[in-house]
Amino acid sequence: MTEAEQTGRATGAPENTERAGGPVSSRSGKRRIGVLLGVAVFAYLLDLSSKLAVVAKLEHHDPIQVFGTWLQFEVIRNRGAAFGFGEAMTIVFTVIAAVVILVIARIARKLYSTPWAIALGLLLGGALGNLTDRLFRSPGGFEGGVVDFIATPHFAVFNLADSAIVCGGFLIVILSFRGLDPDGTLHKD
Repeated sequence: MTEAEQTGRATGAPENTERAGGPVSSRSGKRRIGVLLGVAVFAYLLDLSSKLAVVAKLEHHDPIQVFGTWLQFEVIRNRGAAFGFGEAMTIVFTVIAAVVILVIARIARKLYSTPWAIALGLLLGGALGNLTDRLFRSPGGFEGGVVDFIATPHFAVFNLADSAIVCGGFLIVILSFRGLDPDGTLHKD
């Protein structure tokens, strides 16, 4: 430890830690809550507007082929989880979405990494999009059916909120394998 670091410790000055982009004081830099919220709002509004459009224009109609049989728009109301599993557990999925939102809010207090802010923003926007459906779509009250409309062969019908959640989760896995923490600390193990 250098003399300056020892002096800093003795005086209570912030200790240096390794951060992505080089060593930075653990109390310096900007939190990335704005990035998280911006990505979350964008993902949420994109999901909400797409669901409003497909319900208004496509529900109770034949599927629309966007790219042959490889990509179709087909509106379904999913009261379960992915692939339609757990339709009797709609309230459980609502609670899980609410818990995810609370966990993200807790992590956001120590968020200094832009990639983590993007990943968590995608998760938050997606969770809010599907939670909105659970709360406000028929029959309502934590049991509403999520509007799914993107259909591909041999796969579940999904929506943009699901896509945001998957992309955010995938990004978190990559960041974790690379050793980057939400606070910007980079582990070189």
